[in-house]
Amino acid sequence: MVVKRRPFQGVLNILSFNRHFYLFGFLALGILLAGLWYLQAANLLFYLVTAGFGYGLLMPLLVSAYVYDFSGYYSFKWLKNMGHLNKEGIKILNINAGFDETSFTINDLFTKAELRVFDFYNAKQHTEPAIVRARKVSLVYPNTEQIVSDKISLESNSIDAIFLLSAAHEIRNQDEKVKFLTECNRVCKPGASVIMVEHLRDFPNFLAFTIGFTHFFSNKIWKAAFEKADWTYLTEVKFTPFMSVFTFKN
Repeated sequence: MVVKRRPFQGVLNILSFNRHFYLFGFLALGILLAGLWYLQAANLLFYLVTAGFGYGLLMPLLVSAYVYDFSGYYSFKWLKNMGHLNKEGIKILNINAGFDETSFTINDLFTKAELRVFDFYNAKQHTEPAIVRARKVSLVYPNTEQIVSDKISLESNSIDAIFLLSAAHEIRNQDEKVKFLTECNRVCKPGASVIMVEHLRDFPNFLAFTIGFTHFFSNKIWKAAFEKADWTYLTEVKFTPFMSVFTFKN
């Protein structure tokens, strides 16, 4: 099944899922401007406040359009040297946090492999409003299986590759992240690959999302989690200045 994305679907998703952020932002801007008008503040202060809020509200949408709509992210142009997965007998696992925009594409790319899709979303633990809204409109890949993050219901040494695409950051607790990555390690065959794509809590993403960059985790935090989960080989390649592609092997 080929899934055709609508024009600007990525940025429209961001706007829809994070509408509470924009609602509060415009409300706060209105209150501040009203206060400045009441205090008869200088025009320059009006301009500075408006510019600051405008940057904080508009820049995430511009960067999201670049990353999700124009960079080739959803056409997997960033995926390299993975042709060996398109063979009979290869088992691929795609794990999401309740919002799945990639499984149909992975299935189309690796037509000979066996793809299974797992969803670790837990309403009690993963409480971000954006992911709750995203789940309501997400396509569901056939036979998607619900799991808990610290227990992947597969035999050990049974998977050739795992995709974690803009999903793992929804695991907010570091111990839970380590347990999840340890489970990924357990189910992978020796030499198997895990491909994880994430925004990072770094300077480019601060410029893009301002305080919203705290929703992501730093390179240091991810690497500490990988090491505790006993992954022995790790590479990081930038896909745009705002996203990193981590590949790790056991």
